[in-house]
Amino acid sequence: MKRRVLLLGGGLAGGLSALALHARRGDVEPILVERGDRFGGNHIWSFFDQDVEAGHRWLVDAIGPMRWPSHRIAFPARRRHIGLGYNSLRSPDLHDALLRTLPAASLRLGREAVEVTPEGVRLSDGETITADAVVDARGGGPIEGLDLGWQKFVGRHLRFAVPHGVAEPMIMDAEVDQTDGYRFVYLLPFSATELLVEDTYYSLAPALDVDLLRQRIDAYVDDRIGRTFETVGEETGVLPIVLGGRLDALWPDDYPFGRIGMRGGFFHPTTGYSVPDAVANAMLLTEASDMTTAGLRRLLHDRAKRLWRERGFYRMLNRMLFHAAPPEQRYRVLEHFYHLPEPSVARFYATRLTALDKLRTLSGKPPVGIFAALSAIAGRA
Repeated sequence: MKRRVLLLGGGLAGGLSALALHARRGDVEPILVERGDRFGGNHIWSFFDQDVEAGHRWLVDAIGPMRWPSHRIAFPARRRHIGLGYNSLRSPDLHDALLRTLPAASLRLGREAVEVTPEGVRLSDGETITADAVVDARGGGPIEGLDLGWQKFVGRHLRFAVPHGVAEPMIMDAEVDQTDGYRFVYLLPFSATELLVEDTYYSLAPALDVDLLRQRIDAYVDDRIGRTFETVGEETGVLPIVLGGRLDALWPDDYPFGRIGMRGGFFHPTTGYSVPDAVANAMLLTEASDMTTAGLRRLLHDRAKRLWRERGFYRMLNRMLFHAAPPEQRYRVLEHFYHLPEPSVARFYATRLTALDKLRTLSGKPPVGIFAALSAIAGRA
């Protein structure tokens, strides 16, 4: 008899885990529960080629990502064309892949978990599902005990009557007014006439003024592209950026379930990108020998603890980004970072910085005042 693994939350982390278990573990039946009416919600998730191990690439390829062979960045004192491949997944494609791949009996949409135990769940429609293992993938969890900044954005999917002229992704265009912390505009060309324009802020306050950011996107398009458009979609987000604190805030001792995705702290500490950790955790689940709630909690918690230790440098860099300069000057931290060679940039995004990379990140002319930088670095780890 197959062992049943119940995944609570049908976003990126839960969806990829269900696909991976279905493909690689014939002895396991994944059950995916999502309270919304579609898997994946309303999101675009991006990653660089080097972020996902070659042997795991099949998992994201099953969803059908868009890929560009290179991308650009722009700062007041530095512009670069970077030959690192960039990829994006769209939530409708994740939804379709799940419906196409998993049996209908493995999927639950539009139903919320109202009672969860290590042995199963009772859903909002009264259905009870028993399971050998329960994993929590329901988005952001408690944040008390963490020192946080925020990455907040409005992204609009625009359709132009004539080609917009953006040939490849602009990952960070920081040649814009610096307001409310480090600000940049992100451009993602879906086609010659369709473009995502996202206005993003690294701010100490989570408040998001959607109408104001829409106006700024309109002004940016008018100034930089100068073509008429219609809006065909919109995404908003307020994501945590961890500056310090304790991992226990995300993994309390009295919580019996393993966590994946944002709820478990599995995201890039500086950029918030979540695809690499979602893929790695999905593949880790396929290799588990103890398919029980307690066994998967130990497996995932051990990985979370290891990553917390390994990624301390990023939290230090985040403290510099948020605290070592006034809001209008914070862009200088990442502007300085981009003096590194392409392999180092790739390792930064893949969270595989070497000791030399870290040294070079902090070397050269300081991007911010030395005393302010030292004060920020000395903050909580």
